[in-house]
Amino acid sequence: MIITKKDPYTLEEIEKKNTYIPLSSLAMDLDRVSKGVYRKSYKMVERFTQEALMRKKEIDPERVKPYVARLLDKIEKVLESDNSEQKAEDILMYSILFQNVALKLR
Repeated sequence: MIITKKDPYTLEEIEKKNTYIPLSSLAMDLDRVSKGVYRKSYKMVERFTQEALMRKKEIDPERVKPYVARLLDKIEKVLESDNSEQKAEDILMYSILFQNVALKLR
């Protein structure tokens, strides 16, 4: 699919696009971690935890709103906690929050 536009993209539009993709990918990875914890599929949890941490590094905290930067700081602590239902619920909550932020950028 080729995205075309009559006018050239502005710097702000490019930055939004560059933030949207990692945020939405982070939300998907967190959702998979949450489902893996519920299913007790710890190999899946480990893999998507690594993916989520890589996605987190792709997001520049300076280019997002302060509350999103605070959420990004908190996510590592939650991902490193023991596998439990509480962890799954917390990660699912963060997944939904990041998904909402990404949709707002669109």
